[in-house]
Amino acid sequence: MKILGIGVDIVENKRLKKLLKNESFLKRIYGKREIELSKKIKNKINFFAKRFAAKESFAKSLGTGIRKELNFKDIQILNDKIGKPYYLKTKKISKIIYNKYKTKMYDLFLSISDEKDYSVAFTIIQTK
Repeated sequence: MKILGIGVDIVENKRLKKLLKNESFLKRIYGKREIELSKKIKNKINFFAKRFAAKESFAKSLGTGIRKELNFKDIQILNDKIGKPYYLKTKKISKIIYNKYKTKMYDLFLSISDEKDYSVAFTIIQTK
């Protein structure tokens, strides 16, 4: 197993609070499943801030940032049965990773956390 990329990002929650008032921002950045998940969450600001940080963290782990071939909605963060966050692996994500790292066998690791003022995410891309 080899680490292919790492990324980290931090978001000021109040910055996102202002942006989330704009419905087009929400639909441009977050996928349908993420928006559905948010309906069950009390603190929506931190919920979306953590996911925004995770999307940025993922883009940084690729070393590309958000570009033409990768947009925010391509990166979706869901939770497993016990609540652990994970990246939804899609054909597009797999293609981007293959083009960048020349491997079809990879794992994505994600850790997200938040406090009152900030949310943070850390990503690792690793070969299997």
